Amino acid sequence: MGKKKFKAAADNISEYASRGYEALSDEELFSRAEYRPEALEPLSRAGYSYWRSSLRIYFQNKTAMFFLGLIVITLLFTFMQPYLPNQKDPIRIYNDESGIQIRNRTPDDEFIFGTNAIGQDLWSRTWSGTRTSLFIGFTVACAEAAVGVLIGVLWGYTRKLDFFFTELYNIFDNIPQTLVLILISYVMRPSLKTIIFALCLTGWLTTARYIRNQVMIIRDRDYNLASRCLGTPPHRIVLRNLLPFLVSIITMRMAMAIPYAISNEVFVTYIGLGLPLNIPSLGNLIVSGIDKMMEPNLRYQLIFPTVVLSIVTVSFYVIGNAFADASDPRNHVA
Repeated sequence: MGKKKFKAAADNISEYASRGYEALSDEELFSRAEYRPEALEPLSRAGYSYWRSSLRIYFQNKTAMFFLGLIVITLLFTFMQPYLPNQKDPIRIYNDESGIQIRNRTPDDEFIFGTNAIGQDLWSRTWSGTRTSLFIGFTVACAEAAVGVLIGVLWGYTRKLDFFFTELYNIFDNIPQTLVLILISYVMRPSLKTIIFALCLTGWLTTARYIRNQVMIIRDRDYNLASRCLGTPPHRIVLRNLLPFLVSIITMRMAMAIPYAISNEVFVTYIGLGLPLNIPSLGNLIVSGIDKMMEPNLRYQLIFPTVVLSIVTVSFYVIGNAFADASDPRNHVA
């Protein structure tokens, strides 16, 4: 407001105060404000963006950026490896000129990671196994996130469903996941679908519990009560008012679900109920390498897949923690 308009308004207020409000007409007391569309633009735009702020905080974490670059390079190479020149078949058994299997050959120019006990190339098997384990991890993480978030939101937001989901949670939670993995792997034929189904059967429990607890904390805050009083649909309240507070939990659980699923696949393979040998996986490679651990010349069969598994596990753990902290609205400054 300019100085002249401000002075005129002040004079009017002084005049009204001297005359008394009872002596003023409705036209003098109430006047229609001038409508200026250009004045609404600065008010309708906020200088704060949730995702921009989250990414800015995340990119400032140098450790997370290092592991992000490391996992991106690993993933790109893992899926590009079959298309590189002079790559060997991970299933084929290689023989020498006399027809004898090239067993347990140490790493050389022909076999970069050496060969295993039946003459298969460990280089191609390691990256093929990494692709298989990552597929299991990503599939289980997405399924856990979808089921866990849906059940957690319904469990925490809808009071009528609290008893049902509480009893459902208690039933599944009282059954050890290890026992579920063993039973499912024993009853069904070992395959990728069996491993994924067994891991997803109880994997949603932790995510659903965390989501439910967070929803119960924030569902009755003032802005959510005001939204319900104004007639805002429940799904809009969940999407606009609740989910921004749940992004950090969802991100953390998905990041942890990937290495956790790979570790469970290794465990199931170790007890003999994992994937068949014709499907390379990090579990198969590590279990096969454990048998050679006491032989110094053959320890490379355990070291290489273990190093790849460690890179994947540590990278996702660090990335998940860093992004969970960055996406927490309490850490944002508008």
